Amino acid sequence: MMDEQDSLLEFPCEFPLKVMGRSDSGFEATALTIVRRHVPDFDIDAMRCVASREGNYLSVTFVVQATSRSQLDDLYRELTACKDLLMVI
Repeated sequence: MMDEQDSLLEFPCEFPLKVMGRSDSGFEATALTIVRRHVPDFDIDAMRCVASREGNYLSVTFVVQATSRSQLDDLYRELTACKDLLMVI
């Protein structure tokens, strides 16, 4: 496992996370709650939603101010464990 010194990222840094889910599931509110749990000062203006062509799916990009690798790892783990999210990139 890589530690902070082995990371290609320099902290703090802006880090985009994209999550995808069904547009009718309301997953974006759940994802926002998770993001705010790990990044309490997350600015809602750094959140962008895009619907799929048919409108069945929604991708939400969160640009977070990451302070550490462990913060990103914990955030990613919680997002991927959420049953409403289909994919986290």
